[in-house]
Amino acid sequence: MHCSHCGTCCKKTEMMLSNADIERLERVGYERQKFVRYDRYSFARLKNHREFCVFYDIQKCRCKIYKHRPLGCRIFPVIYSEQEGIVVDDLCPMKNTVSKIELERKGQKVIDLLQKIDNEATSHRNTTPKKK
Repeated sequence: MHCSHCGTCCKKTEMMLSNADIERLERVGYERQKFVRYDRYSFARLKNHREFCVFYDIQKCRCKIYKHRPLGCRIFPVIYSEQEGIVVDDLCPMKNTVSKIELERKGQKVIDLLQKIDNEATSHRNTTPKKK
């Protein structure tokens, strides 16, 4: 895949995070509450600021944490669609540069990551006190 650094994938992101992603970013000095939000299903997601991922540098059109970015960001533009299964995201202007081999390799990573994140969210729901 060849990235054009357009920022499309970083705009209004809904990127899910695994515990490993969160811990990796904390180890390099970022505070969880600054970059993580939990949705109503207890899935950890990247926060946005001014319509972009909190880690996206709008002026430089680059990720500030590229070396430490979440696995979902590394796998993108390969995603899981409930209607189609593993696909290349139509939002990505460089989608045509993803090879069949890369689609298969990253597709398996997407499935593994989603299972891991689902298990972590289930655990989080079961250990988080209920609001009254």
